[in-house]
Amino acid sequence: MKSFQGKTALITGGSSGIGRVTAIAFAREGAKVVVASRREEEGKETIRLIEQAGSKGIFLKTDVTKESEVEALIDKAQAVFGRIDCAFNNAGVLGPISPLVEQKIEDYESIINTNLKGVFLCMKHEIAHMLKIGGGAIVNNSSVGGLVGFPGGAIYVASKHAVLGLTKTAALEVAKSGIRINAVSPAGIETDMADLAIKGVGITKEQFAAMHPVGRMGTPEEIAGAVLYLCSDGASFITGQSLTLDGGYTAQ
Repeated sequence: MKSFQGKTALITGGSSGIGRVTAIAFAREGAKVVVASRREEEGKETIRLIEQAGSKGIFLKTDVTKESEVEALIDKAQAVFGRIDCAFNNAGVLGPISPLVEQKIEDYESIINTNLKGVFLCMKHEIAHMLKIGGGAIVNNSSVGGLVGFPGGAIYVASKHAVLGLTKTAALEVAKSGIRINAVSPAGIETDMADLAIKGVGITKEQFAAMHPVGRMGTPEEIAGAVLYLCSDGASFITGQSLTLDGGYTAQ
């Protein structure tokens, strides 16, 4: 039997990169998948790939910074599939790479609203739903930038540190309610966002890969595997934690 047969997984930021690959991974393991993103065309392509993987999915265009849209997302998922067993709060933005003194208030608001407020709103409504159905598992996408600093990325780094704080606190609040909440903290992963970071700091992709002791960047599939593990019964004693997937970067 597939690991998530009969379960429903919700993925925000599921139109590309880590979010899309994770959605497909859940589908291959039998889960029905709810995909949320601001990009409708790409989100619908993710649904096509979910169906190609042998499962069912729905897409809802969602801005996670707006509570009414998050509420509508949870309501739609419940109406179509009856429940949400797993959630991966993955929607996020990088923002411009520049010294803090050059950052604009508009950059701050955009990054914090998506990376922090978005996770807060999603967790708020996911937890409320999971309390009603008797449990579930939530994984938030933080970053290695939630563990260490990076010059030029002050706002992004702050937002990802905050995601880990939200994760730990919410996990403690619902630990006795059958809901587990964890985070993944990836380093450089082969995605469009990583390409933006590489361009922003003005180095080559090879130089960026060499910053990781394993000598390469990670893949979206490696992050998806970690998310599925944290949502699985095999991780039943894990909550309030961050699983660092960084090729040894923070061990230096």
